[in-house]
Amino acid sequence: MADQGGQEKTERATPKKRRDERKKGHVAMSKDVVTVVSLIGIFCCLRLLFPLIYESLKDAMVFQISAVGQMEEMSFANQQQVGWNSVFVIAKCVFPLGLLSVAFAVVGTGVQTRFLFTWDPLKFKLSKLNPLKGIKNMFSLKQVIELLKASIKILILGVVLYNILKDQIIVIAKMMDTSVAASSVYVLKKIFNMVLQVGMVFIAIAGFDLFYQRWSFEKDMKMTKEEVKEEFKQMEGDPKVKGKIRSIQQSMARSRMMQAVPDADVIIRNPTHYAVALKYDLDRDNAPIVIAKGQDRIALKIVEIGEQHGVKVLENKPLARGLYASTPLNSEIPAEYYGIVAEILVEIFRLNKKLV
Repeated sequence: MADQGGQEKTERATPKKRRDERKKGHVAMSKDVVTVVSLIGIFCCLRLLFPLIYESLKDAMVFQISAVGQMEEMSFANQQQVGWNSVFVIAKCVFPLGLLSVAFAVVGTGVQTRFLFTWDPLKFKLSKLNPLKGIKNMFSLKQVIELLKASIKILILGVVLYNILKDQIIVIAKMMDTSVAASSVYVLKKIFNMVLQVGMVFIAIAGFDLFYQRWSFEKDMKMTKEEVKEEFKQMEGDPKVKGKIRSIQQSMARSRMMQAVPDADVIIRNPTHYAVALKYDLDRDNAPIVIAKGQDRIALKIVEIGEQHGVKVLENKPLARGLYASTPLNSEIPAEYYGIVAEILVEIFRLNKKLV
């Protein structure tokens, strides 16, 4: 519960850590749940498919006996024909059960992991060959609990089987006087009932194991306060780096803004603290646009660039302060300033012969 720095892992895992661990294949999963689902599922399917399997095996045996009896000689070709028929019958009986067992295992695993698929656990890692780590894992708490669970399952299985067989010993002995078909049906029914009883017990064990695996997973996923802070820095960025990036972005934005100043129709200033450059395209804009604005040093720079390119500079303290405070860059001026700005622009356009 403590990291190398001695800090206790008291914080719940962050969403980022959960995503990263999930990509590596680290999820809470109970193998007992997969085993129980596969065991009960395959035996239920076996009971449903048993008539088909029985008929297939019976027909195969009849064919084998008949074929051997009708052979004039035991040639390789005849033996091959009988052999391939046997392989086909075995495959016909075994393949559906094998396919179903794989399907049950996939479903049992997928429901717990939300059908996670990743190649990461299969990648070669040199640390997996470390014998000291392997020995340490052998004597870890998890391995002790796994050994305890296995012992409990064996004990419970032994008790259940003993109680079932104890009451059936006499009945099984009397089956020597019954037909093979009747005794086989009886035994198969008892085996199926036995599997169900054992399955019910194993379901309880699997439920406990699922709870334990999730608790253990959450415990292992916990983080120290320092790890949470470090992850936050990685996600949000170091404040110093963010400040540097923000400074560069602001510098680039100011550079682009200064490049737009020569295109302004007028610059309103106050007289050194504020400067706002306006542009108005009669055919495109609904109202004058603020294409540059600034305070103090930036304001003086806007005025300087404007004068160098012949842009008209007017001093109007209330208008300069008002436009600076109320209008974002590259936005139309508020309606309350339409009147006074229109008067200024009409005069300037007349001087520049933009109005007739």
